[in-house]
Amino acid sequence: MPPWMIVGLGNPGRRYTETRHNAGFLVIDELARRWGIDCSKKQLGAQVGGGLVRDTKVLLVKPQQFMNRSGHPTRSLMGFYKAPLETVVVIHDEVDLPFGTVRVKRGGGAGGHNGLRDLDRHLGDRNYVRVRVGVSRPPEGWDTADYVLGKWNATEARDLDTVLGRAADAAELVLSDGLTAAMNQFNVRPKQKKVRKPAPEPADPSASPDEPPSTTLSIPMPALAAAGVCSSWIP
Repeated sequence: MPPWMIVGLGNPGRRYTETRHNAGFLVIDELARRWGIDCSKKQLGAQVGGGLVRDTKVLLVKPQQFMNRSGHPTRSLMGFYKAPLETVVVIHDEVDLPFGTVRVKRGGGAGGHNGLRDLDRHLGDRNYVRVRVGVSRPPEGWDTADYVLGKWNATEARDLDTVLGRAADAAELVLSDGLTAAMNQFNVRPKQKKVRKPAPEPADPSASPDEPPSTTLSIPMPALAAAGVCSSWIP
């Protein structure tokens, strides 16, 4: 039985550890922590770690040949472990989503993301599952490359653990319940609930004009973690 391969995109080296472009690596670290997987083994141009989660083989992957060369290590590991494209989940930063947003989908274009572009070239198919971690667009006048290679600002750093946890929840839900369930959980836009305006007091002619209606946002709850005791199965 081939493993699920969860590939986090990022750049190796301490210089890039806390940058927006390394969101994929940070989610892999969170999954490794949850599942008790040692993800330090070097293999075919990547750091990898294997474990059994609810009797399901899982391989965590962090390509180590820089973002724009993520495809070759990923393709090599797919071949080595005989993992089909249907069992590959790629986690990456996404400038087209607001910071804190997590979305799940299968396939799509690279959208200017060099890691995805290289994956598409080496895999020859875009139809893999993606967990997209929103980092927002750069401020006006900023170069996109400089922005994603920059460190999280103070506000982002404060909320980062929560965001990474939600992205890890999304990856777990793909494994435990399938892609459709994960998309239904994480791709629902918050709905606005209109509040009826109070009627003016008829007996009070001096009543002030009605205030604009307020809104209440309904935020989807995080997915349940796929808990399980892990043991390494990789050689």
